[in-house]
Amino acid sequence: MDQVIPLFPTPFLRAQGVLGDALVRSLVAHFAALAVRDNNTSPRLSHTEMLRPADSPLFVQAAALITPKLADFGGLMFGERMGWSIKEMWVNVLDTGGHQAMHNHANSFISGVVYLTPTHPSAQTVFMKSPGGVDFAFRNDHAGTTPGEFNADKWVSPSPDPGDLVLFPSYLMHAVPPNQGGQRITMSFNAIPVRLDSWGYAISFSG
Repeated sequence: MDQVIPLFPTPFLRAQGVLGDALVRSLVAHFAALAVRDNNTSPRLSHTEMLRPADSPLFVQAAALITPKLADFGGLMFGERMGWSIKEMWVNVLDTGGHQAMHNHANSFISGVVYLTPTHPSAQTVFMKSPGGVDFAFRNDHAGTTPGEFNADKWVSPSPDPGDLVLFPSYLMHAVPPNQGGQRITMSFNAIPVRLDSWGYAISFSG
């Protein structure tokens, strides 16, 4: 009997309704007007400055709801439940026609997005394989192929509702295609563990 084993899969956590409606509305009302920093990806994409959770009571509330999910997800990544802290948070505003280029997040281990407004299907977050060193030089890629977890080079995340959260390893490449719908507002963040211990060689982090 044949058995196909998915070796070393990349974890991705989707948690629905983590932030309640009242908190989502408050985040949009407070931060949408503060998203004035231009993004060199697109003139229709702007964001707030990067803030620590303690810089805003609203972020404190959001971080308290997100942090238990970080412990769950960190247990999958590192094989141990440990303390986690969110080191920075910011709000993104993507207007009609805007997009975000492929990127990942440095100086962190878990990154996440909380969706604060409805997302048009055209602007669902897309996750991609790393562009270097893990694929054959010649691919079998045409209209007759069936994309799957072993041969696809990108994956479109599920359609989110306001308050939904996704977590992913910070090294994972991701992007937002051109938004064909209305204004899309999200809250992004990066997180670090309290410490990592490799057989006695331990490093502690401070958020």
